Amino acid sequence: MVVPRRLARFDALVLTSLVWFLGKFLRYAFPPLFETLGVTYGISRTVLGTAFTGLMLVYAAMQFPSGLLADRLGAVRVVTAGALVSAVAAFALSVDAPLLVLVGAMALVGAGTGTYKTVSVSLLSRAYPARTGRALGIFDTFGTFGGVAAPAAVVAVSALPPVLGAPWRTLFLGGGLVGVVLAVAFAGRVPRRLPDEPATATAERDAGSADGLDSGRSDDDQTGETPPLKTYVALFRDRRFTTFVVVTICFSFAYNGAVAFLPLYLAAETAVSSATANLLFSVLFVVSLVQLVTGEASDRVGVEPILAVTLATATAGLLAVLAFSATGGALVLGGAVVLLGLGAHGYRPVRGAYMMAVVPESVAGGSLGVVRTLLMGAGAVSPAIVGYLSETAGFGPAFGLLAGALVVATALSLGLWALGR
Repeated sequence: MVVPRRLARFDALVLTSLVWFLGKFLRYAFPPLFETLGVTYGISRTVLGTAFTGLMLVYAAMQFPSGLLADRLGAVRVVTAGALVSAVAAFALSVDAPLLVLVGAMALVGAGTGTYKTVSVSLLSRAYPARTGRALGIFDTFGTFGGVAAPAAVVAVSALPPVLGAPWRTLFLGGGLVGVVLAVAFAGRVPRRLPDEPATATAERDAGSADGLDSGRSDDDQTGETPPLKTYVALFRDRRFTTFVVVTICFSFAYNGAVAFLPLYLAAETAVSSATANLLFSVLFVVSLVQLVTGEASDRVGVEPILAVTLATATAGLLAVLAFSATGGALVLGGAVVLLGLGAHGYRPVRGAYMMAVVPESVAGGSLGVVRTLLMGAGAVSPAIVGYLSETAGFGPAFGLLAGALVVATALSLGLWALGR
């Protein structure tokens, strides 16, 4: 009985992580289904990319209001509501319905899952104040593996008999049922692990960490007046800060565009099957554990060189995907996807460390908000642009644009390394 009681202390961590896993699972189930959705609804890649952009824009727009609502209503209520909204969206996708329902359900997925990350970070820091770093590491790892499971699940359900329509709808039926169960369990168990008073003082800091930009250091913790807007504008006079912002925007644009269309690109432009393309898409997320290594390496070696190395690795991976599209088999293309994943995921913790190094501590929180807004905006519009270009110019030029953005990011990161030296 001792072991279960000890493990019971981590019920809030497990449930919060599972909710985040489901959120990432639902989001990344769409790219592997783009080919199927295009055939089912008779729509173009431009429409698919725009719909996914809509999902990401709604997701981005929910970050601040979800944190604000959590301060006023409580984090448990907000996350529970988000899980139920996501479940409703999944149920809507589980039955045959018009295109408008598909687009609306995708937007609902963005709205529901958009409440998770910012609020959950705050919640876990309150539930496990002595083990916050470890708790957040487990939480992020669970989320990442939602991206691993989604493509594999798409492949698995494609072999199932239809229940409520096309076989792929079974995936969303299961997602909706799991979402309801998690919401009920979350609402029932997690409040027991939280202190009576909400820690509103950390809300801004936690919002800044929603996409991996927070390095773990507290924000301003200031009791004085809020810095004026011109203070943040003045940051762009610093060459290092401005260059870093451009690097971040380029990376976000390239990564989100590649993630949205990589399965469809591999299936259309290479010799691998759709099932193999979806499995290679899973590999992109499997290697995300590298971020534990790059974060540690940036502490030991320095932020600038690791920033440059990770971006160069991601660039090499995407260029290799383009170079071997016509001749490469599953093994070669898989190696290219691994390179892309190692670089892209390895870059995430390092960008937060660099951000903390180049901005004054007194305005770190607001600066994180500025950068997050820019990178999430660039990442959100990317799928629509890639979808349009893939139809008007071809997948090669579309992914060439993404590779070009990574080349620019890598070159500028080398400049940051030179400035740092």
